[in-house]
Formats: sequence, structure tokens, C-alpha cells
Amino acid sequence: MSATVINGKDLAQELRNNMKEEVSELKEKGIIPHLTVILVGDNPASKSYVNGKKKASEETGIVSDIIELPVSTTEEELLNLIKELNQDVSVHGILVQLPLPEHIKEEHIIETIIPSKDVDGFHPINIGRMMTGNDSLLPCTPYGIVTMLKSRNITIQGKHAVVIGRSNIVGKPVGQLLLNENATVTYCHSKTRNLKEHTTRADILIVAIGIPNVINRDHLKQDAVVIDVGINRTDNGSLTGDVDFESAKSKASYITPVPRGVGPMTIAMLLKNTIKAAKGLSIN
Repeated sequence: MSATVINGKDLAQELRNNMKEEVSELKEKGIIPHLTVILVGDNPASKSYVNGKKKASEETGIVSDIIELPVSTTEEELLNLIKELNQDVSVHGILVQLPLPEHIKEEHIIETIIPSKDVDGFHPINIGRMMTGNDSLLPCTPYGIVTMLKSRNITIQGKHAVVIGRSNIVGKPVGQLLLNENATVTYCHSKTRNLKEHTTRADILIVAIGIPNVINRDHLKQDAVVIDVGINRTDNGSLTGDVDFESAKSKASYITPVPRGVGPMTIAMLLKNTIKAAKGLSIN
């Protein structure tokens, strides 16, 4: 029996349709959700991501503008721009597209955005509130993953979730969100020994390690739920995940594809965070 595919593209569209109604109601109250994205340099992938975010924002009625800065922009100049946007009451969400040029320290930028406008969910205060189970703007990809699981009524409580990857953007926070949902969580990474011993015990397997097709059916417990966060470009230009989809789908109960899996959900959650910020989240 083949796994049920969780199509993130379709789910994200459904969420955007619902958000469109929510934004319309906010506008009737005089609240116009506004997202500002800052792009430093001319990285083609970053430009593509940013344009995708703008298009999705406009679809839901969120005002979205892109501030493009040259690669020569200094850290001080970028910080001053963020401070101006922090003070601009018409702007509800600020996102600085990563990665940044090497001469700009990402942590300085992330920590300068005030937590109530940090729609990426990366500020230490938002991360801390997430860790302690308090209301916050959540990191978008982990938030999207948990939303995907819940969309299929997949039980998280009491299940053993294994996360492969420990990045601050995906691995660490998704493990915490699953823990907040009462899962038992194991983290694996590049230094983990005997990886299969851990993955074959996983009811829910989250793979975010950035190595093409590193996980196959031999790594899975029968009927495991497999969420593939990896996006890798092959020699012929196509995209593939960290999971060998064809192999794994014959053993998993649910699985996400690449593309049309987690990626579209990340943008959907960014919009959800922007709407939440516009409503006035009580974070200073």
C-alpha cells in the first residue's frame, strides 16, 4: 500500500483562501496588514523567494512591499532601516531575506527587529516564548509542518518524533513545537551514530539535513509519517528532497513531496504571522 501524499501546495491555497476572508474583516475595522521585505544583494534564489512572498501576500489582500538594497549596503545602514520600520505603525511585519552578505551579521539583524514585527519567528524572544509554550510568532517552516500534520488529523501526542537536523530555522524549533504538542522527541544530526536505530523507531520523521535522498524505506518504521523539508537541486536542474520519495512512500503512511510539500506552507505561515502581528500581538 502506498502512502497518502500531503500536498502542501493545495493546503497552502486553502489557508490563503481563509486568510483572504480574515484580512477582509480586518480592513473593515480599519486594519490593513502590511508586510515589508528587505532584500540585500542580487541572489537569484532570494529574489525568487521574495517575489513569491509578495505574490502570495497580494492574493490574500496583505499589503506587501520589497525594499531592495545593493550588496554594498553596510550593517549599520540595514540596522537603521529596520529601526525606522520598527517605528512605522503602518508596518506590521518585517522580514529580512536570508542569507545576507558575509559582512552583515545575521544575528544582529534578527535581534534588531522588534519581536512583535518578527514574522519570520527568529527573534530570541519569540523563540524563548515558543520554548516556554507561550503565545508568539512561530518560525514559519516548523509552524507549517505542524499545521500539515494537524490538517490530516495525525496524532502527535504520545508519538515518537525523530528530527534529523538541528538548524535554528527548522530542526531545533520543529522539535520544540512537537514537544509542545506532547510528542516524545529525538534529535539526530551529522554526528549521530547508527542513524537507522533512531529513525526506525520514529512514528513521525522530520528530515531537514540538506542531503539528497539520504533517507529511504530502510530507515523507516512501518506506517511512519514522513515530512521532507529538504530542497536540493540535481545535476539536471530538477528539485529533490532529503527523502527518496519513491522508496519511502511504499512504507510510510503519510509523506510530503518535493516540490509542493513543505515549501508552500512556509510562505502561508509567514502570511498567518503577518495577520497575527496586525491584530496586535502582546510582545514588546
